[in-house]
Amino acid sequence: MTLDLLAVGPHRDDVELTCGGTLIKAVDSGKRVGILDLTQGEMGTRGSAELRAQEAETARQLMGVHVRENLGLPDAGITNDNDTRAALVQVIRKLRPRVVIAPAPRGRHPDHRCTTELVRDACFLAGLRKYAPGDHEPFRPIKLLHVITYREDYTKPTFVVNITEQFERKLEAIKVYGSQFDGTTQAGEVYPNGEPLYDIVRHHAAHYGSLIRTQYGEPFFTDETMAVDDVTSLGVSTF
Repeated sequence: MTLDLLAVGPHRDDVELTCGGTLIKAVDSGKRVGILDLTQGEMGTRGSAELRAQEAETARQLMGVHVRENLGLPDAGITNDNDTRAALVQVIRKLRPRVVIAPAPRGRHPDHRCTTELVRDACFLAGLRKYAPGDHEPFRPIKLLHVITYREDYTKPTFVVNITEQFERKLEAIKVYGSQFDGTTQAGEVYPNGEPLYDIVRHHAAHYGSLIRTQYGEPFFTDETMAVDDVTSLGVSTF
C-alpha cells in the first residue's frame, strides 16, 4: 500500500478537528489518504474507547479516507521512546505516505506535543535500513507538515488550504463524535469562548479562509521555506 497523504493524531477525532477538510479535499482530487490514531482514547472524560472506535470508522467512511489504523499507545501516556518510535516506523514503512501531517509543535495536551516529536523522529528513522528491521522495506516520507488549526499562539501559517467546498463535510465528520462534542464548548486544542464547539470550529475555519480570501481554510506550518517557480502565478490578492 502506498499513500499520498497520512494524517497522524494522538486521539480519535483530533484529525477531523484540525485537518479533516484537507483530507477530504485530497480524496476529492483522487489521492490515497490515510489516518493513524495513536491511542484508543480510553482516558477521555466522555464516552468510551469502544464507542470512539465506532465513531472513528463512521467518520472515515464519511470522509472517504482509504485506511484508518490505531497504534494502541496509552492515552495520556504517549512517549517518544525507542519502543514507540519503532512501532510507528513499521506503520510508516507499510503505508509509505509521501506526505505526513502531524499536530502543531505546541499543544496543551501532553499527548499532542509528544506526538509531534514522535512523528518527526519516526519519519526519519523509517528510512534507516538497520533500524527496527521488519516486514517492510525502509521508507522515508518526502514532506512533514504541522497542522496548526486553533494554535494562534504558535506562528503564522506557512500556507492555508482552501476547504470551502469541503467544510460542511468536515463539520459533519466532527459531529459524528457526539459522545465527545455534543453540548460542549471546547475540545482538544479548541479553547472555549462561550459558544458551542461546532460554532467555534466554523468561525476558526472562516478566519483561516479569510487569510487567503476564501470562505474556509485550514492552516499549516513547515520548517522548510516553500519554493516558488513563477511569482506571477501567486495567489491571494494584496489589496
